[in-house]
Amino acid sequence: MAHTASVSTWAFVFSFYFGVSKCYFAIPLKMYAGRYNISSAVDLTRRVPLTSDENGLSLASDPTGTVNFLDMVNNLQGDYGRGYYIEMLLGTPGQKVNILVDTGSSNFAVAAAPHQYITHFFDTALSSTYQSSGQTVAVRYTQGNWEGELGTDRVSIPKGPNGTITINIAAILSSEGFFLPGVNWQGILGLAYPMLARPDSSVEPFFNSLVQQLGIPDIFSLQMCGAGTSASSTVDPLVGSLIMGGAEPTLYRGSVWYTPIVEEWYYQVEVLKLEVGNQNLELDCREYNMDKAIVDSGTTLLRLPVNVFNAVVEAITRSSLIQTFSSGFWDGSKLACWMKGETPWRFFPKLSIYLRATNTSQSFRITILPQMYIQPITDVDGTLECFRFGLSSSATGLVIGATVMEGFYVVFDRAQRRLGFALSSCAVSDGEALSEIAGPFSAADVAANCSGGPPKEPLMWVISYALMAVCVMVLIILLLLLVLPCRRNRAGEITDESSLVRHRIK
Repeated sequence: MAHTASVSTWAFVFSFYFGVSKCYFAIPLKMYAGRYNISSAVDLTRRVPLTSDENGLSLASDPTGTVNFLDMVNNLQGDYGRGYYIEMLLGTPGQKVNILVDTGSSNFAVAAAPHQYITHFFDTALSSTYQSSGQTVAVRYTQGNWEGELGTDRVSIPKGPNGTITINIAAILSSEGFFLPGVNWQGILGLAYPMLARPDSSVEPFFNSLVQQLGIPDIFSLQMCGAGTSASSTVDPLVGSLIMGGAEPTLYRGSVWYTPIVEEWYYQVEVLKLEVGNQNLELDCREYNMDKAIVDSGTTLLRLPVNVFNAVVEAITRSSLIQTFSSGFWDGSKLACWMKGETPWRFFPKLSIYLRATNTSQSFRITILPQMYIQPITDVDGTLECFRFGLSSSATGLVIGATVMEGFYVVFDRAQRRLGFALSSCAVSDGEALSEIAGPFSAADVAANCSGGPPKEPLMWVISYALMAVCVMVLIILLLLLVLPCRRNRAGEITDESSLVRHRIK
């Protein structure tokens, strides 16, 4: 996950740069809770019969009435940079809560106690169907954490599949850095696999329960319509769509390109290479997947391993028309501001990510334009427009977050263990498409397996425990050798073994 104050009180230090960029100003990075203009090109009146694509993917409406995808269109709202959420009715009688959609975790968690940054919470005492397990649970994200208790209750989704299901709930009783000022959501919907569930994988995630209890296909798809929007807009909030059970054709353009899910914990994929403009970074493909590469709607930025991030910044700087840029812009501590109308996007290159195709000897390319990663945050006194860098460095792997996902309609086809990417119908600004997709390309120039990183998290736990056990055993032996009387040889000298032990301790 990634996670507002009036800019009129900010202290500005102006740095002037001359050349084709004219000038920019650097100011401390702060979040802005503005509202944004989104126009949807979705035709809500069109009805599409149940069909399948050439790969057997369920499309459009289910005639049985369990799933009507068109009813789910625009069922998400959001705040730019702080995620997209869906309305749910939780408990009996139903209490209305907004739940953040997160494909990078697996717990369904909701505030069950007051918090200064949320307007209301789920009151378990008012639900006749809530049952506490008495078991505590805690989850830590890239930013923020929470603690609470596990329980079960019933939930329905007004703009989702028909029916009410019983799910596992983590009732959040305390948190730090999780709920943010001005957010309009009260919980999180983890859509990843059971392996990431806390405290262990026996806690069935929400979507697994939905598939099992309602019998819908084990597929969901996601459109987030925040690309290219301006912070100075003062109209409706962002919208998006979480389609549960398949994919809705009105939400994307062209074909869906699929990449295999490498490991079923996060939605882990295999990145083969990155390009800045048309220039390959020429890194070993294992660098991109160190220690994993995932698709995560709960992360705001495109996060890259340190070596990859540095190479991308260097390539952007080299190819950009702006040669001298404050390091604070790249590390996220400063915004870059231009005079209104002097938008910076023409100064920056496209960014492309190559993903391995389901035909493993091939790849396809997803590309975002500068409008996607040079992101408008706020305007200043109506004269300046300020932007942030939509990439950051990461110590925990490559994360394809909202910076990229907002350009695409993403299909999480769990049934066939693959992720699909298509051009989003809402990733358009002033008539210009903000994303591109192309392929297939040969993958002969990269390694057969680029995901050979460190062991995955559960395996690392096992190894850690085993090493701890060995260390404890060795320590006990050492202590015994120290406490017990030293064995002496006939000459009365300390044995070599004991001497070695003593020297090691020293």
